Amino acid sequence: MNLSSRKFIVGLIFLVVGILFIIRLFNVQILDDKYKSESEDNVLRKEIQYPARGLIYDRKGELLVYNEAAYDLMVLPRQVKEIDTLAFCKLLEIEKEEFLKKFLEAKNYSRYKSSTFLKEISSISYANIQEQLYRYPGFFVQTRTLRKYPRNSAAHILGYIGEVNQKVIDNNSYYKSGDYIGKSGLEYSYEELLRGTRGVKRVLVDVHNREKGSYLDGAKDTMAVTGTILYTTLDIVLQEYGELLMQNKKGSIVAIEPKTGEILSLVSAPNYDPNMLVGRAVKQNYPILSRDTMNPLFNRALMAKYPPGSIFKTVQALVGMQAGVINEEASFPCIKSLVNCHNHPRATSVSSSIKMSCNPYYYSVFKRLIQQKRAKSIYKDSEIGLGIWSKQIKKFGFGVRLATDLPGINSGYVPDVGFYNRWYGEGRWAFSTIYSLSIGQGEVGVIPLQMANLSAIIANQGYYYVPHFIKVIDKVDSIPYQFARKESVGVDKKYFLPIVEGMYRVVNEPGGTARRAKIMESILVCGKTGTAQNPHGEDHSVFIAFAPKENPQIAIAVFVENAGFGGTWAAPIASLMIEQYLTDSISNKNLRKQQRILDANLLNVKVKK
Repeated sequence: MNLSSRKFIVGLIFLVVGILFIIRLFNVQILDDKYKSESEDNVLRKEIQYPARGLIYDRKGELLVYNEAAYDLMVLPRQVKEIDTLAFCKLLEIEKEEFLKKFLEAKNYSRYKSSTFLKEISSISYANIQEQLYRYPGFFVQTRTLRKYPRNSAAHILGYIGEVNQKVIDNNSYYKSGDYIGKSGLEYSYEELLRGTRGVKRVLVDVHNREKGSYLDGAKDTMAVTGTILYTTLDIVLQEYGELLMQNKKGSIVAIEPKTGEILSLVSAPNYDPNMLVGRAVKQNYPILSRDTMNPLFNRALMAKYPPGSIFKTVQALVGMQAGVINEEASFPCIKSLVNCHNHPRATSVSSSIKMSCNPYYYSVFKRLIQQKRAKSIYKDSEIGLGIWSKQIKKFGFGVRLATDLPGINSGYVPDVGFYNRWYGEGRWAFSTIYSLSIGQGEVGVIPLQMANLSAIIANQGYYYVPHFIKVIDKVDSIPYQFARKESVGVDKKYFLPIVEGMYRVVNEPGGTARRAKIMESILVCGKTGTAQNPHGEDHSVFIAFAPKENPQIAIAVFVENAGFGGTWAAPIASLMIEQYLTDSISNKNLRKQQRILDANLLNVKVKK
């Protein structure tokens, strides 16, 4: 090999080595941020600035949810040197085994990125830790906030927040490990408004991890943006009163302002103190609440499906009059052999049938609705009739999921032709098979929110607004479109007049089934009782009402499980709620009624065998 060839080969080797060095240098300095991160981590610390979640108020400006300072101890594993583990554990008030477990989790997450080592340190503990933290390189404290509930009320409405799981992190790039998110209630529904926007602060630190000032005077910092303030439709005084009345009872209360659909109160009993599910207490208290046989976490007002009982007669009468199968003066004899009924005079009109809650009357109304002789076959005729009936019933918000602003709402159930064809077989059922629907029994099921909405529909004489909790968003008097849209039920206004009159007579005339719901002469209450059959125990007590009769301000539904006749327990509870809302007090005349409700323990009931 000649000299020139050797020079070429040597030169080529140097060129290749040079190119490899350049590539490696490019990779280290440009593509791989590991060394850059290590370098920055020696002098810089990035601190997440968690925004304060938005405050939540009631309709009158009473604070329902606020924020309280809490502190997370963070760790950057790469910076952790030899430390006195026992002294550190004593400082944190944890066992050495817990320290080792948490440190391993942090290293597995990342050696170069900080993660949470100990969550939600109290202010007192934080003060002690902060003084000694310079001794432990790699550890620093990050501020965050926890929710506090000053009224200890409305847990099912407000909800709670908790740490995000991996599924949330995978599906939403905003959230990182250790972040918190609304888990239920309004905290869940309005998470994107309430959470605000995170910021980042870059801090210069020395070799002992002590802060030496802001990096570049904060030029690269981003500010956290506080979450949006929410004003709800809730009347917290009424809510607390409802929760008091429902102590030692199972059931729910839902109160609505008819002309807007704003929910004034939503009580689910038994309930719980929302402060039980705050911060580190969640891990301890949630299992306790979830194992409780009374199921306090279950929101009965939105999730529990019941037969509506006799309150459903108001709907049957309205649909019957709209269909032309009866008029307001329709009269039917009380033939108990058709369906059982209590003793009362013959119902000679729609209003008197509502007042006396006559079962055979509505057996006859429903029969006319289902069998209108649209087909020669009684089975086909019943199919046609039920199909028309079920579509009309759903216009009242039954059998559909009302688009309210709380999660987990049940749709209830309105049976249709398909259901009975699957159950009995096509051409093998008729009115005589399904007549129990006439009095709100059988396969029909509703939730308490739908019951209260029915009361609002009657109060408005033919329409409703979807019940909701949001009133004002960040001082801007606007609500989502679906809550401002008037929903018609497809029944003429004139047909509501005998229903309203009948409900007035239920409460205010001798022989009415809810005389205990009467308040005072100046406030005329219109209501309807129901006794929903329960195959597993005592029947349920049901009552819907609105008041005053003219220009109604409140519509309400009360459901007390295993409490028997609607007029005995549900009706007086509803009347007390109405009086409290309309007058801000309970009159001396009704104090005995109030005491009777407060003293009642309806949890220990007989179970049918």
